[in-house]
Amino acid sequence: MHYFAAHHVGSSLPGAQKNISWEVQRYDGWYNNLQHHSRGSVGSRLLRLLPANYADGVYQALQEPHVPNARQLSNAVARGPSGLPSQRNTTVLAVFFGFHVLSDILGTEKPGCPAEFLNIHIPEGDPVFDPTGTGDIVLPFQRIRWALETGQSPNSPREQTNEVTGWLDGSSIYGPSHSWSDALRNFSNGQLAAGPGGHVPRETDGKVPMWKALDPSTGQGGPRGIYGKGLSAASLNRFLQAISIAWFRYHNYLAAELAKGHPSWSDEDIFQHARKRVIATFQSIVLYEWLPVLLGTPVQTYTGYQQHLDPSLSPEFVAVARMFLATMVPPGVYKSSGDPFPVVRLCNSYWSRESTGMQQEDVDDLLLGMSSQIAEREDSIVVEDLQDYWYGPLKYSRTDYVASWLQRSRDLGLPTYNQARERFGLEPLQDWTNFAPHSQQKVLEVAALYANNTARLELLPGGMLEGDSPLFSAIILDQFVRLRDGDRFWFENTKNGLFTAKEAEEIRNTTFRDVLAAVTYSQQAELQSNVFVWSKGDPCPQPQQLTTQLLANCTPMTMLDYFEGSGAGFGIIIIVLCCLPLGLPLQFFTHLLFYQRKHRKGTLSSFLGKLQDYLKTSCLELHVSEMKEQSLLKRAVTQEKRKQILETFFRHLFAQMLDINKTDAGELNFESSQKAKESLTCELSRAEFAEALGLKANSMFVDSMFSLADKDGNGYISFREFLDILVVFMKGSSEEKSKLMFRMYDIDENGFLSKEEFLRMLRSFIEISNNCLSREQAEQVTESMFQASGFQDRDELTWEDFHYMLRDHDNELRLTQLCIKGVPEVFKQSVHNRVSFIKKEPRGRTLLIISAVLLFFTRANQYQLYLYTEAQRKKYQQNKVQQKIQEFKRFIENYRRHIVCVVLFSAITAGLFVERAYYYAFASPSTGIAQTTFVGIIISRGSAACISFLYSYILLTMCRNLITVLRETFLNSLIFSAVMFFSPFFSPIVLHTAGHLVNVYIFSVTPLSVLSCLFSSVFMNDGSQLPQKYYWWFFQTIPGMTGVLLLIILAVMYVFATHHFRRVSFQAFWITHHLYVLLYVLVIIHGSYALIQQPRFHIYFIIPALIYGADKLLSLSRKKVEISVVKAELLPSGVTHLRFQRPQDFDYKSGQWVRIACMALGTTEYHPFTLTSAPHEDTLSLHIRAVGPWTTRLRELYSPESLALIGKLPKLYLDGPFGEGHQEWHKFEVSVLVGGGIGVTPFASILKDLVFKSSINSKLMCKKIYFIWVTRTQRQFEWLADIIREVEETDRNELVSVHIYITQLAEKFDLRTTMLYICERHFQKVLNKSLFTGLRSITHFGRPPFVPFFDSLQEVHPEVHKIGVFSCGPPGMTKSVEKACQQLNKKDQAYFAHHYENF
Repeated sequence: MHYFAAHHVGSSLPGAQKNISWEVQRYDGWYNNLQHHSRGSVGSRLLRLLPANYADGVYQALQEPHVPNARQLSNAVARGPSGLPSQRNTTVLAVFFGFHVLSDILGTEKPGCPAEFLNIHIPEGDPVFDPTGTGDIVLPFQRIRWALETGQSPNSPREQTNEVTGWLDGSSIYGPSHSWSDALRNFSNGQLAAGPGGHVPRETDGKVPMWKALDPSTGQGGPRGIYGKGLSAASLNRFLQAISIAWFRYHNYLAAELAKGHPSWSDEDIFQHARKRVIATFQSIVLYEWLPVLLGTPVQTYTGYQQHLDPSLSPEFVAVARMFLATMVPPGVYKSSGDPFPVVRLCNSYWSRESTGMQQEDVDDLLLGMSSQIAEREDSIVVEDLQDYWYGPLKYSRTDYVASWLQRSRDLGLPTYNQARERFGLEPLQDWTNFAPHSQQKVLEVAALYANNTARLELLPGGMLEGDSPLFSAIILDQFVRLRDGDRFWFENTKNGLFTAKEAEEIRNTTFRDVLAAVTYSQQAELQSNVFVWSKGDPCPQPQQLTTQLLANCTPMTMLDYFEGSGAGFGIIIIVLCCLPLGLPLQFFTHLLFYQRKHRKGTLSSFLGKLQDYLKTSCLELHVSEMKEQSLLKRAVTQEKRKQILETFFRHLFAQMLDINKTDAGELNFESSQKAKESLTCELSRAEFAEALGLKANSMFVDSMFSLADKDGNGYISFREFLDILVVFMKGSSEEKSKLMFRMYDIDENGFLSKEEFLRMLRSFIEISNNCLSREQAEQVTESMFQASGFQDRDELTWEDFHYMLRDHDNELRLTQLCIKGVPEVFKQSVHNRVSFIKKEPRGRTLLIISAVLLFFTRANQYQLYLYTEAQRKKYQQNKVQQKIQEFKRFIENYRRHIVCVVLFSAITAGLFVERAYYYAFASPSTGIAQTTFVGIIISRGSAACISFLYSYILLTMCRNLITVLRETFLNSLIFSAVMFFSPFFSPIVLHTAGHLVNVYIFSVTPLSVLSCLFSSVFMNDGSQLPQKYYWWFFQTIPGMTGVLLLIILAVMYVFATHHFRRVSFQAFWITHHLYVLLYVLVIIHGSYALIQQPRFHIYFIIPALIYGADKLLSLSRKKVEISVVKAELLPSGVTHLRFQRPQDFDYKSGQWVRIACMALGTTEYHPFTLTSAPHEDTLSLHIRAVGPWTTRLRELYSPESLALIGKLPKLYLDGPFGEGHQEWHKFEVSVLVGGGIGVTPFASILKDLVFKSSINSKLMCKKIYFIWVTRTQRQFEWLADIIREVEETDRNELVSVHIYITQLAEKFDLRTTMLYICERHFQKVLNKSLFTGLRSITHFGRPPFVPFFDSLQEVHPEVHKIGVFSCGPPGMTKSVEKACQQLNKKDQAYFAHHYENF
């Protein structure tokens, strides 16, 4: 290009050789001084010229009221009119060249870590920052970086660091590091990488950390318009950017010339030769051309390199140089193009992205325009573009430049004005009038702010008020002279081998005018000889001195909301994370509901079609009208409304029959007249009548009862008809009730009850009990009862004969009631259960008749009751306070093991939580995390420690083999309690999630400058201040993603572990349950990312993991052994009986369980089942009920049809045995075993084991066992009846008392079961065995009354202080047992220790 030829330098480089023969200066400034290697290097400390002036002498900056408010001081010292020209005719180019020089040697704009703030409080009513007068505007101001090893004591006060090299080494052109420099090069012909056209650098690609602050005028950000240069803040404004581009061009210009003159040189040779010349030229222009113009004084002659001189930058220079140049900055800059010259407003050009694709002419016009424009006067006035519209920090788009540097001087701990003057040999200020006369008003305002105390006056405001700035000039000159004399690589130092004396002199003669002429379209003749000064007669004079009135207005301050637009999404995330465990069932039921609606719609269409076809056959038409569902429901009698009517019907029916208080029954006046009328005129259909009795409409009992009650024969029962028959059953005598039963089954109404009709009556009751008796048994009972009454020769009975037959059961008939389904509780309480458990004989002895604990035996072929024992326990009357104290003592005694366990785990988790919370709140290294999110960090870190402990030690609860072994030790009770009470301690998961939600919100509104301190490995402060959005934390970080996945996995495991899903699909539960492996992997990854702290999970995890691994390996070693099945039998009620070989060395105890798998089913699932065999038996046996997919398939596999196809019994894999609470039955003198449904399996083993040990006279602590079998019908588990029968036959010491409760039947004194009860007692009396089970054990009807049962045991065994209760069955039954134990344990009697298992 033509301007390259304008300044040919090829001949001026005679020393350039093929090889680099000199010591190449490092980019990072190290080893410049060979004695003090780090001087001037990147990160080196600033050198204090005077002692630090901190409030505490260490690091705390002076603030109000010790020093004036920064904004008020700014207004007092720097406010004034713009447009006054420089007294020395200094050009604007010199001002911005000065900022470029400072950026080459100073890098102190980046905030320090941990983040500390010296915020600027804006006075109320400030016209720029607080025009509305709120008084709560605070401009954030962050302290700069400091050496972390300083600021610890008065002997070592805080010292700030320089993030670039402190030498005039062209780091603003080449960067402060080798890697930075490499990122700027294109490694071709020694050139720096250029953008399109080759006139400007290429835009940053992220390889170098360029500063990317937001444009305060437009709010734009990002890398657009940010060029990759050696100076990170080179794009601060267009003018600084233009000077930086000029040096970029100058390097490429020299490199091109060197390449032409030395075509054999390598890229590195060319680059280093060009770099050496550029740095030397830059040094020469700064010291010998720019600095004398700026200060108005020449620089003393160079006398040579001084090794012992410390050239480090001083904090005084840092602040003074910035403020000195700021007073000369104009409000705008002319561009040397067009007529009139266009003007660029300074306040609207900060970090402008409009310079993207800047053309060569744009840079040239700015450079030439600045070279001929006169700067502002060297006084204290600063234009509003800096004082009011400097680009703002954090969320504010604008701030006050002067106030910021006043705060920075306090941050740096600068000395006072007088101290600085004395340091540089100037007279200290004694009187405020000694300042320049033209600024007298300002002086008075400043003096007032400092209470007229000159000793308190700070360095910056004092220096600004000076007339000719002697102090500022002295500080600046001292710094640059030290930089020159202490630089081993200074171009005039002939001893460093860089240049000869002749070459150095040639460089001294190179001016910035030469540089501009080489890199712009302007010729040398078009530029004045010194571009830093404009004199009259020089080319291109400025049109006029710029003032703010001639320029466009500055864009006002705006506030940035970091969380704007994120509220809704963040709220949804919170809801989803908090409700995640409900998500899957909600989706399931939503899908089910949708399917039902869709199916219902299709069903309705099909129904209407069929109805229309049917009506056509009858010559009828169908008219269909649509209405809203609400209107339809108002007009229709829905099932719910009918139910309400029937409830009112029964309530008033019983109220009238039992004379119940109307307020308890429900006053008719309280209900609407329409509702009362509907209720009282209501008539029950046969189906409703059957439903009220809890029976089927087609049952014989309902048919007989309904026919008797329906007096008018209209097919319905009215209120009065129901009342008449109910009165008889509820209040009638035994004769009236037997007569009513006689009439019910006297079908032909001839006044006689034939044997067939008597059999029909029994069969109707048998039908109620789900045909629990066969026809043959019913006929046998009929014949037996006729014979016992002496009617064996009769075929018919009169009512008198029938009543005589029931003579022994007159009391039962008298207590007989008619149980109505859905009777209100108030009536049930009025019609109380009349079964007595304790009666007193007139003889004074306490006779205990325990109907739930009746022990039968035969003496002289006569059935008798083993009834009585002496009550020995003494009872004391206590007042209420003593009772409460006693209850509390009993509670502590009863639950002491659980309390110890809960307190232990609570103490550990609470201790871990408190320790971590305290550490991060008060004792952690000062990272700033606690100041940023105090609540969030202590909650999340404290709960994380708890989770680490719980997640680790919960593995021990899954070590089945270990638990089985420990159950035989003194740790048994503690382990039992730990397994029970571990689950409630998972609240730390909720706390941890909540803590992180708080953290994410706070981090989403925290500026990047703070986040880069908190997470230095994740964030780099690039000046943009924009934090990551909330979704980045959740879904784009390792801790966030693993945390979300952990919650999802926990939700899936929780949902599929519920009872419903385990029954629907055990395989799904089995698969999802094994997600615990992935769970622990994610937990380790989640904590190993070390976002806040180093991983600590392994501290808790290693030991439990090793124990769990060993336990698992032991189980796996057993699983490899195949077990042969020797017998498979399909029993009624879906029970499969499997008998298989007992492995060698397989020792177990009665009540223990195993896990089995059957590979023939095509799955490796292991399912737990309790052994029904006894330890002394040679084989093992299981009774498995088919209630789920796997057990159903297992039953089908062992069916005769399947075995015929297979040809052999499929083998099993066995894992176990494992212990549970039931195996401890032998540790109590008296034990109660309660089994419901298939839950009786562990007790089959226990009963057989007990009888066997008793038969061989084995020493047993257990003296008595009461076994309660709760079943719907005895036919459900007939196999257990065989085991009980075997126990009865071998139990010669009467250790076992068995009681069977058939819940399919109603209560003992219900009308529907009275005859069955009578038959049962008759059968027991005659044959000494139960009619239903064939056992000697008594069969009861209804559910067992546990509270009276256990209460009676306390009197039967008064010497026993602890009774063991072991229950296994449905949750409802075990809860009833638990409540009964808890209720009785409140008393000062025997303690009931309850152990239970649910299925």
